[in-house]
Amino acid sequence: MGVLLTQRGNVANIANDQTAARFITLEGGEGAGKSTQIKLLSEQLSRRRIKHITTREPGGAPGAESIRELLMAGGCDRWDPVTELLLMFAARREHCRKIVWPALENGQWVLCDRFIDSSMAYQGYAHGVGRAAVEQIQAVTLHHFVPDLTIILDMPIDTGLERVRMRGTGNRFDQLDHEFHRAVREGFLDIARREPDRCVVIDADAAPDAVAETIWQVIEQKFLQLQNCA
Repeated sequence: MGVLLTQRGNVANIANDQTAARFITLEGGEGAGKSTQIKLLSEQLSRRRIKHITTREPGGAPGAESIRELLMAGGCDRWDPVTELLLMFAARREHCRKIVWPALENGQWVLCDRFIDSSMAYQGYAHGVGRAAVEQIQAVTLHHFVPDLTIILDMPIDTGLERVRMRGTGNRFDQLDHEFHRAVREGFLDIARREPDRCVVIDADAAPDAVAETIWQVIEQKFLQLQNCA
């Protein structure tokens, strides 16, 4: 089932929820097509009259968007890896408090472009901060809150970076070298191996409609109550 969050002071207490609220995240390297697939998935849910919101990280809430500007602009060496990780989780905490948790409490599905697995892949694996440090900061800021389902869009590194180049919408992470992006991809795949019940890897090197159909099949199989929501 989904999650129900109630605020007691600064602590998010999480319990099993009997509503149909779901938290679904899309992850992947640069240019993997997450934004496109969030849009297509949102259209599917709308056709089935399933209440939902779409959001993104870093960002998604006013304070978090301000932090996003600090994280995405400037040179690739603007922040050291630990500072970068702390900024990511500061933005995430605000995002969850202001947007994600209230939506789930109201029974809405939440579709999010990136979440905790990006911090693990980018800062934990590729920048070498380590799994333990990411998990410790996650425990302090989010407690035991994790997505119901994480879709990892996987594609060759060069293909994804070429997509970014063609769009002309790069950020400071795109400036990092091929070895960094290789480590990010391997990080996502290792996360999926460690958490197969939550994570599903999908080949994103295909037509967007084909990728979207595969994602929808995964959601139908995992959340059988969808059959009663149409």
